[in-house]
Amino acid sequence: MRMLHTWCAGTLLFAQSVFSAGQALAAEDQPLINRLEGPQVITETVTYRANGEEHVGLIARDAKAKGRRPGILLVHEWWGLNSYARKRAEQLAGLGYVVMAVDMYGGGRTAEHPQDAKAFSSAVMGDWPKAESSVNSALAVLRSRPEVDGERMAAIGYCFGGGVVLNMALSGAPLKAVVSFHGSPGIAVKDPKAFAGRVVIQNGEADSLVPQEGLDSLLATFKSLNTRATLIQYPGAKHAFTNPESNAKGAKYDLPLAYDAAADAASWQVMLNLFNEVFKSPKTSPQP
Repeated sequence: MRMLHTWCAGTLLFAQSVFSAGQALAAEDQPLINRLEGPQVITETVTYRANGEEHVGLIARDAKAKGRRPGILLVHEWWGLNSYARKRAEQLAGLGYVVMAVDMYGGGRTAEHPQDAKAFSSAVMGDWPKAESSVNSALAVLRSRPEVDGERMAAIGYCFGGGVVLNMALSGAPLKAVVSFHGSPGIAVKDPKAFAGRVVIQNGEADSLVPQEGLDSLLATFKSLNTRATLIQYPGAKHAFTNPESNAKGAKYDLPLAYDAAADAASWQVMLNLFNEVFKSPKTSPQP
């Protein structure tokens, strides 16, 4: 695994330790009997308005968990809020987080063909003020949940969604951490701001859809803003390496996509270790 370490002495130490053994938040916070029985993940559809449009998101949480827990905003790939994004939300909920999978396209729209996905995602990133308003509306919904500790929140994104959360960091969003998985490095924010949290960018070294010069420019921007950012690149991994459906979609539409189980597992653990670090104190906040 190749790593580029940028800005802040602590970043290097963090990147060197990302594969150390770590427990998920739920394992620390939940009574032993609940851990033995397993979580009870439930999901609910939530509609919210942004820019005068209705958006259809998803909340996933563990019904057994007690107290206020960290909230995670999850932004989908360019295909939209589909079954893959929902699965990831449920996985995180099973670890004790309250997760909101957002709908960046409005109306719950998803795309099957790459041409539609490109049109949807380009329209969003072509108007960052509108996109920022949309994600901020979703953040407000998540923060308002009684189960969520509004002081402990993070955002993750995949592909298109990775680009969205990276631009959230560049906008100075009130988050503890941002994690991008094979995300676009394009900077849509016209006036980038310092980000107080941690930024981790995880990319495949063989990803032909994410240019190295774009990643280098992004890292340089974060450094200029005194923002703590780390890039981790996985040898041999191609675009969309976290999604088991990538091989089939790549073959169907002649796209350079491929699932990589090792990179998927490693990048997931990197994210969990980061969350354990930024959310470690306090563990939970009591509900009023």
